[in-house]
Amino acid sequence: MRIERACYLVAAVLFASGLAHLGVQAVLGGPWDGPVSWRKPADFGMAFGLTLFAVTWASTWIDVRPRRAVLTGFAAASVVEVVAISVQAWRGVPSHFNTTTPLNSAFAFSAAAGGAVIIVTTLALLRAAFRPSDATRGQRLAVQVGFGSLLVGLVIGAVMIAIGTAQARTVSLDAAYDAAVVLVPAHAAAMQGILVLPILAWLTGFTSWPEPARTRVTALGCAGYLVCAGTIVLEAFLGFDGFDPASAPVLGTVVAAAGAALLVGAGVATLAGLDRGSRLRQTAASR
Repeated sequence: MRIERACYLVAAVLFASGLAHLGVQAVLGGPWDGPVSWRKPADFGMAFGLTLFAVTWASTWIDVRPRRAVLTGFAAASVVEVVAISVQAWRGVPSHFNTTTPLNSAFAFSAAAGGAVIIVTTLALLRAAFRPSDATRGQRLAVQVGFGSLLVGLVIGAVMIAIGTAQARTVSLDAAYDAAVVLVPAHAAAMQGILVLPILAWLTGFTSWPEPARTRVTALGCAGYLVCAGTIVLEAFLGFDGFDPASAPVLGTVVAAAGAALLVGAGVATLAGLDRGSRLRQTAASR
């Protein structure tokens, strides 16, 4: 459909903008961390590009209503987020929590509004994932867990904004970034489900396994992801430093590693079980 093609194009442009800012970092230098750095537009560009692509692709498996409005809203909000972060980086000023001038406030509030739109459209996508569709059971499970985890990641992002805004108003911008950055690992971990789980479900379709086996392998990958990401989120909200794995309880590290191993194991088993001729047969059958 035309809306999907448009979203894929926007996703490619956003991802390219992130790569371009990596090049800017390499040429101009400057700090990699902190509220003013080229890392932020690089991260946001690539992350939103990949997420928009994954969301658009996964949405083709489910009955989204109204499809055009939901995908347009998600894509437009993604553009707003990346543009706001990128422009502020080029201006050499912080983006998040920065309301020191009317122009800075406009960018900060635009990014916040974009985040709200993304949460609303993700809710619509998650609801659609539970409607009957032509997708296989494994595909439906992958998009349900993927959109559900994406929503959790977005909510964590909203919590980060709330914490940072409160600190910026009562203490300082530096305090706002220090307080919000603690939840970055949890936010990032929860955002990855929509990127990896639909790919796993899609790949199982090119194996010679019967449908129940494909569903079980996809379910195993989903369970592993949930265990790993859930542990990281729980540790973040318990106050452990996600940037320093040594500071986390040993049990938490073991559980997260076990979850990651389950997910990787499901992926390796799927790759090993690929039927090399299945894609050609499926392509021929569709013609």
